[in-house]
Amino acid sequence: MAEKATIIAHSGDMDKLYSAFIIANGALAMGMEASIFFTFWGLQRLKKGGLEKGPLSKMHMLGLGKWMVKRKMKKAKVASLEKLLQEFKELGGKILACDMTMEIMGIKREDLRDDLIADYCGVGTYIQEARESAITLFI
Repeated sequence: MAEKATIIAHSGDMDKLYSAFIIANGALAMGMEASIFFTFWGLQRLKKGGLEKGPLSKMHMLGLGKWMVKRKMKKAKVASLEKLLQEFKELGGKILACDMTMEIMGIKREDLRDDLIADYCGVGTYIQEARESAITLFI
């Protein structure tokens, strides 16, 4: 059985999603399995057209901070969130969508990018993934 990394994406902040995907892609590139369990504000980013909409976690400054960071990232040739997400899927990563969060926040399956989601599930599925994981993170 391959080593596994499991990440909870609770935050929808742009910089935190970058962290989740960079770590998960790194794990996949090193031969590990990886899954990301999207819940609450993280799940909001899986809505159609929602991936790039998250603010910065700090120094957002009404969008100016995010604009400055994105500009620096482009100059440094950092991949976009969309590109990191696609690489995650291509490398075999699993995206799990919390169905309880969907109910609480009024999110319907048709609101989400269904082509990306491996499973609509609850905490039991996350716990099983985490139980089998060498690395678990809450972002």
